[in-house]
Order: sequence, then C-alpha cells, then structure tokens
Amino acid sequence: MHPPFDARIEACRRRLETVGAELLVCFPSPNLTYLTGFVESPSERHFLLFVPRDGAPAIVAPAMYEAQLDSLGVPNVRLWDDETDPLAVTEELLEGIALESANSADEPTVLLDDRMWTTFNHDLRSLLPGAEFGLASAVLEELRIRKDGTELAALRRAGAVADRVSLEVRSRGEELVGTTEAELASEIDSLLAAEGGGEPAFETIVAAGPNGARPHHHPGDREIERGEPIVLDFGAFVEAELEVGTARYPGDQTRTIVVGEPPAEYERVHQVVREAQGAAVDAVEPGVEAGEIDRLARSVIEEAGYGDAFVHRTGHGVGLEVHEPPYITASNDRELEPGMVFSVEPGIYLEGEFGVRLEDLVVVTEEGCERLNDSPRGWESGKDIGRSGS
Repeated sequence: MHPPFDARIEACRRRLETVGAELLVCFPSPNLTYLTGFVESPSERHFLLFVPRDGAPAIVAPAMYEAQLDSLGVPNVRLWDDETDPLAVTEELLEGIALESANSADEPTVLLDDRMWTTFNHDLRSLLPGAEFGLASAVLEELRIRKDGTELAALRRAGAVADRVSLEVRSRGEELVGTTEAELASEIDSLLAAEGGGEPAFETIVAAGPNGARPHHHPGDREIERGEPIVLDFGAFVEAELEVGTARYPGDQTRTIVVGEPPAEYERVHQVVREAQGAAVDAVEPGVEAGEIDRLARSVIEEAGYGDAFVHRTGHGVGLEVHEPPYITASNDRELEPGMVFSVEPGIYLEGEFGVRLEDLVVVTEEGCERLNDSPRGWESGKDIGRSGS
C-alpha cells in the first residue's frame, strides 16, 4: 500500500493485538477511507475490507471497481461479478485468514464496522459461526482521534475557506436585508465552492431572528430583517493531498451577526457567548479532560443567568466526519492529546427571540491549542468589517 495508508494498516494490526481481536472488517464508510483512501457510498453490493491481525489486508468488491482498486496497492483483491456469488468469494477469502485466538480456549474476535448494514453483518456472522463479534471503533476510534500532518493540513485549508466566506457574507451588510434564509444559504454554498471548497460539509444553517433559537434550524423562506441576529453555520469539504486515494476533511464555523442595531439584550448575550468560548479555548491543552472544556464554557453561561438556554454540548470532534470523537461533553473524562481536533461552540438560545452561537475548530498542540478559524467573532456587519472586527 502507499503512505499514509500502509502505516495506518500497521497501526490497526497493532491495535487489534492490544484489544485481543483477530480480524477487522470495514464496509464503505469513513473507516474504509481512513485505512485505504477509497471513497464509496454504501450500497447493496458486497464491498468489504478485511484487516487480519496477522497477514495482509484483503478486499472483496464488485468487478467494476477493478481499475480503481489497482491503484490502492492492496495486495489481495477478490472480485465478483453478476455471475458470481459474493458470499462464496467472501467465504473463500476467510478460509485463508488465520483466525485462531491467542488463547486457544477462546473464540476468535471479529470487529465489524460500526456503520455496516445489517445485511452484511448477518452474512459475516453466518460465515463465522464460531466467532465473537464487536465493533471496529474499538480499534479505529483510537487511531482516528489523533490527526496526522496530512489531515491537519486539509483541516487548516477547510478552515481558511470558511474564514474567507464568513468575511464575504459579513461584508455585505445592508445587502442581506430582504434576502431569504434559503437564498443566503444557497449563496454561501456557492461561495464555499468559489473559495476552493468542495460540497458543503453539512446543510448550511442560516437562522434569522427567532429561528436562531433553534440550534439546527433548516433555512426557509423567511426574509432577513434589519436589526435581527442571524446565526450562520457552514463549512465545506476539502481534499487531503495524498499520493493515491481520496480523503475529504470538513470546515465547520459559526458566527452570529446583525445588520444594523441589535435587540436590547443581544449585545450582552453575544458577549457572554464570546467569553464562554474564549474560556473554553484558553483551557485546551494536553492532559485536560474533554469534560473540563465543556464545564468551563457552561459555567460562564450559567453565571450570567443563561444556563437553561445552553441546550447542547460544547463541541464535537472533526475529521473524516463532521461529528466524531472526542465529544466535548461534561461526562467525557477522556484526556486531550496533541493532534485531536474538535469544535468549541457554546450557544445561548432564547425561544421566540433569537439565538447566539460562536464556533471555531481547534487542534490540540504540544503546549496548548491552535484555532483553525480566524474570521471576526464580533456581531457587526458591513463593508468596512475585516479582521479588526474580531
């Protein structure tokens, strides 16, 4: 295989030994992309990656993928066509994989992709009746949670794309008045592409006025009015620079802006959220528990009297997926480590009035953290707004 996937396969094997499992099986998913650089959507076709603790990785796949798979360098590819039973091909492959448990008295343990459809889960269980089954996350979560240099480079580029679009939208000021949420969301998607992003990493959120009190509002035909807060949450995928294969990493940024003069309580609420986010980001460093980051952000909001209005976690990990470990929740005692990337996004949501959320991605460094977003965090908008508005 090719860098960085050969190293990831080897790390996967070592982790299999650590957790006492003999085989890991991936389905088209971020896990398969992480280990091979191959991107494919799930379908009814048998497409499976096998990583044994001992021996070379192997793939069972439809014959139409032959040319694409050749470039990956996986040493053992078993193809099937419409005249072939994919279960028989899978069974033949499994017969060549040593699945003896390290303890001969135990049944071998096979870890299946957490996203695997029940159809393929059932097939593998029928082919390995003597095995114990678990989840691939027992191995891959620990590997994927710390990003390597290639991944961090892509995430920085995604952050820069979001920054440039944020500046552009904010600079339009009065031009935003009368635009519908849906129209602005569509324009943001176009700007993300124009600035070097791929498809949106998630449905772009534009939530004006009282709609901002719904954290995951879907943009509609409500027109933006002067003087009302607008929650803007967006990002785009960018491709990592790899020798072979493909992997996409997302941006994810939230700003809350106002055209004109905001409601009376808004400036105080916005300032509280900024202070909560700042306190949380300042505390990020190796050895600090993820839960402590959440508690710090939450304590600022609670002390200001808005504790009941902060209705979600402080953040989530970001990598091949927009939401992945580590989750920044009060109950998460996982210690932060260099290379972890996650959002810090406290918010206050006042039902029937408005909402405020500020979100940046951060990467844990050896001595603290690095923000991956640098666009203004203030609420002002207009053509004279630049980085000085941060």
